[in-house]
Order: sequence, then C-alpha cells, then structure tokens
Amino acid sequence: MNTGIDYGQFDDGRAVNYWEFDDTLERELRRIYTGAEFEWAAPRLAEFGHAVGHTIADNADYIDNHGPELEPYDKHGERQNRVRYPAEQLENERLAYELGIVADAFEAPPGRDEPMPLSHNLAMQYLLSYADPGFDCPVAMTAGAALVLEKFDDGLLSEYYEGLTSRNYDDLIEGAMFLTEKQGGSDVGANETRAEYDADEGCWRLDGEKWFCSNIDAEGTLALARTDDAPEGTAGLSMFLVPHADPDLESGPYTKGDRLEDGPLSPEGVNDQLYRRLKDKLGTISVPTGEVEFTGAKAHLVGEQERGFKQMAEMLNLERLSNAAASCGIIGRVGLESKIYAANREAFGETIDQYPLMRADLVDMAVDHEAAVAYVFEAARLFSAREQAQRAGDTADEASRLMRLLIPIAKLRTARMAVETASYGMEIHGGNGYVDDFVTNRLLRDAQVLPIWEGTENILSLDVLRALEREDAHEPLFDAIEGRLENVSHPALTATAETVEAESHDLASALATLAGADTEYAQLSAKRLAHYIFDVFTAALLLEQAQTGLEDGNSRLALVAQRFVTNELEAQSARGITSGDRLALEAFDSIVRYAPVDLETLER
Repeated sequence: MNTGIDYGQFDDGRAVNYWEFDDTLERELRRIYTGAEFEWAAPRLAEFGHAVGHTIADNADYIDNHGPELEPYDKHGERQNRVRYPAEQLENERLAYELGIVADAFEAPPGRDEPMPLSHNLAMQYLLSYADPGFDCPVAMTAGAALVLEKFDDGLLSEYYEGLTSRNYDDLIEGAMFLTEKQGGSDVGANETRAEYDADEGCWRLDGEKWFCSNIDAEGTLALARTDDAPEGTAGLSMFLVPHADPDLESGPYTKGDRLEDGPLSPEGVNDQLYRRLKDKLGTISVPTGEVEFTGAKAHLVGEQERGFKQMAEMLNLERLSNAAASCGIIGRVGLESKIYAANREAFGETIDQYPLMRADLVDMAVDHEAAVAYVFEAARLFSAREQAQRAGDTADEASRLMRLLIPIAKLRTARMAVETASYGMEIHGGNGYVDDFVTNRLLRDAQVLPIWEGTENILSLDVLRALEREDAHEPLFDAIEGRLENVSHPALTATAETVEAESHDLASALATLAGADTEYAQLSAKRLAHYIFDVFTAALLLEQAQTGLEDGNSRLALVAQRFVTNELEAQSARGITSGDRLALEAFDSIVRYAPVDLETLER
C-alpha cells in the first residue's frame, strides 16, 4: 500500500529538492498555467528547488549570523553609504537571479517566445522562502520596480528596466520601495519628502527622510515625494527613481557587476543621500533595512507628476502577493521540518508522529498549507491574467475587480498563518526549536514581519472595504464562489458543499448589513469580514479541486476540503468532542504524506 512520503528517511528539511516535496504547489501550478507553460516551467522549478534546498538554505543560516553591515563613511569621514555583504549572500543572489526568478516574468526566457506569467515569479519566491524569506524581500521589490517601469515609464528609464529584469547577474540592479516616513507610517498622505526640479542640472532633487527602507542600497529605488505647489495628501505625491549612485557621474545604472569589479563607490560617486544606520531587526537579517536621509539626491520622475500613489499601488499589489507567497513558503518549510522531526523523534517507545494529538496537529498544519496555497495562487492567477490582458491592450475588468479584493486578504490571512505555524513548529521541536542551531527559530523571526510589511492587518481590512465600495467587488466574488460550487457534483462532497453554499449566503447577508451600516460599524467589522471571505472563497476553491481529484481517482483533496470546512465554517457542538471525528487518525498518511486515497476510504 502506498503510504506516501516517508519523512523518517531524512534528518531535517535541507539537502533536499523543495519542488519535489511540494505536491501542493505543483498541483496549483498545473491548474493555473497553460499546458505549455507548465511543461516549460517544471524542469526549471525542479532546478531552482534543488538550488534552494541545498546551497541557498545552507547559506541562509550563515547569513542570519553574519548579515550585511553598513559602513556609512570612509576612513576620511566622507560619505560612502557602503553596505558590505557576506560572500554567501552574493552567491545566493547570483543563483536566484540567473535562474530567472525575476527575468522570466518580464522577458521571454530561453525556450519561450513570450514571458512567463507573473505567477511564475511568485512560485519561485515561494520556493525561495523555504530557505530565506529575508532575501525574498529584495527579489519581490526588484520585480515590483520592474512592473512599475513597464507600466508607467515613457522609455527614459529603459536602462534601469533592463537592469531590473536582467538574467545576467553582473548586469543586474535590484529594486526597492522607500515608502515609510516616521510621521506617516501607514498614512502615506502625510509624507513630507519634497522634490524640486534643478534646472541647472536638468534633474529632480529630493530632500527628506525615509524611516524603514529595505534593500537600502538598491540602484532601482522608487520613492514618493511632493513637488512644489502639489496638493496635500496622497493626491499630491509623485514617484521618483532614486539611484544609489550619482547618475551624472556613473555611466548608466550602477550594476552588480560594477560593485563586484570596482568595489564601493568613491565618495563623489554616491548620490546625495545618507544611510544613517541599519535597523537591528528581529529577523529577515539578509535584507539590509535602514534609515535614509535625502539631501538633494538626484532622482528621475516616473511617469506623470502627482500620480505617484496610484503607481505605487500597482507595485503594492505585487508586493502583497509576494508577501503571501513568502508566507506560504514558510508554512511549507515549517510543515516539512515538523513532519521530518515527528517521524524521527522517539518518545515512550514510538516516534511522535504515531500519537493522536501530534497526528491531529500535523494534519491541520497540512490543511492550512493547502488552503493558503490554493487561495494565494488563485489571486496570483487573476493578477497575471490582468497583467497579460493589459500588455495586450485589454482591460480584464472582472479579473481586476476580484483581484483587488482578494490580494489584501491573501496577505492579511497568510501572514498570520505563517506566524502561528512557525510558532507551533518550534513547539514540535521542543527546546531545540527555540535555539539558533535549528531553522525553526529563524523561520519564526522571519515570519513575524510579514503581518507588518505592505500594510498591517487593520490597514488591509480597510482596503477590503474600499474594494467592495468602489469596485463592487462582491459581484465577481459571488460569481466565482457560485461557479466553483456548481462544478461540485460528487455525492461524497454534497454535505460539505451545502455547508459552504449556506455560508456564502450568510456572507452575502453580512455584506448587505455592512453596506447599510454607518462607517464606524463597517470598520469595526472589517477584519472579521476579511477572514470570512477567505474561508468561504477558499472552501469553494478546495471543493472544486476535490471534485477534479475524485474524477481522477484520488480522494485526498476531498479529505482536505472537508477538514478545512469543519475547522473554519462549521459550528460544532461540545467543541466537536461528541462528534466521534477520527479523521486525523484515519487520513494521516493521505493528508500529511500525500498518499493517494480511493473512494472507498473516503466514504468510510
């Protein structure tokens, strides 16, 4: 009998190919890619999964203890803004970028006539986050900056776009997003950084302070600033590209190759900005995050003046999906480490994965992983569809409206799931999980920033309300839920589908209530609403995929869908104790180890 993956054969979750161990990701990509896209991508994702599981994972642990260091001044006291990186980090960068983590989604890769969808970039970020979610931050911002230039630049910054999307590491530049200011935070409209046009130099100059700047020394940094006579609030913000190097003294962007060959810039070659210090962070050590003071820094206007916030919102969509993909990667890695540890750790004469309580915990961890990945990559599919349509000159209105609703929820829910999963993964490892020698310690520290980056849970919940109010996003939402439930016809799924359908009606009632409520009550309910949408939409997704699995002779996803609905949508009397539910014991191999399930087993 096929009991699935034998996790007891491994010591820990490294020196393995993460792509080969993640049937969940493979299934989702088969669903959202075309056949030709998946055929091209699969061997490359396998190559990338091997690189992440071996070289990048080992380097990531070293970098966590020997991260980037800032040298703001040279020995003569001249400003140099040098960030010194360990060699292991440069090796990780070369591997990831040259395997196409950004380039493949913007320029046609070898063997294809057109770029891959942006969901491919997110799939690679997901795998990268099995090893180093901190490094995924600059990768995500590099893709985000490239997307902004693709959409809004009139061609004047083509050299920067080519650097951001380069497949050759030596020609690469990385992106960044300097958004946060001390007095503003989430209130972007309160930003005070000023931009003034220098007619003598023929460039814009920025003055002001940015407070939380990740990838601080990026050459492709996007920043918001207010020009003279611009209105207050977000409407008056313009977007600028602020290079690390003085663009008049360096010939084109200052690339990775320039840094490696020529070393740090001379003081006169540094743009007029000061990197005051790096933040002493809890986690994500591999990305240098610090404070930047613009002191007349030369900058390039991106697109039209006073359109900066709308342009930044396009980058934020991708950044929030990147955050969610990183959360899924952390959940996947913690799950892998937990399965391996539980299959090897003996207590009272048995490995601990034989005990009912541990089996239930591992089952629910696996179900959470399935739910998070299904939701995030459906949002990624819609985002990619919109981008591909816009490249072709179409609007993709329905995909855009639904995407606008799903993306903030994707980031909101999965970030919290990543923190909770990583915390419990430490508990499974006991005292070992709490110390630096074991990766669960770092995964929790890295996960803890995910609810903060790109908008807190409260901010995202308010964004959900705006999507419903301004985009009428409830219409494509309920169309999508109904369409998926209509595809569910197998008798084994009937009861679960009925529960989800009933909850979708209750969700509609909740939305109608909030539509007629005062602003304060709507905001008071916004967070509960966001989680409710996630639960109902994800349940419909899982049920549709369970139907497909049953048609193919595998009932595993039916078990997953039933467990998710039981956990998140069903009200259980006596906390479920009187139900007699033994799913975690009887379906352990199927859900946790990916063992196939026949219909007879499902019905039993």
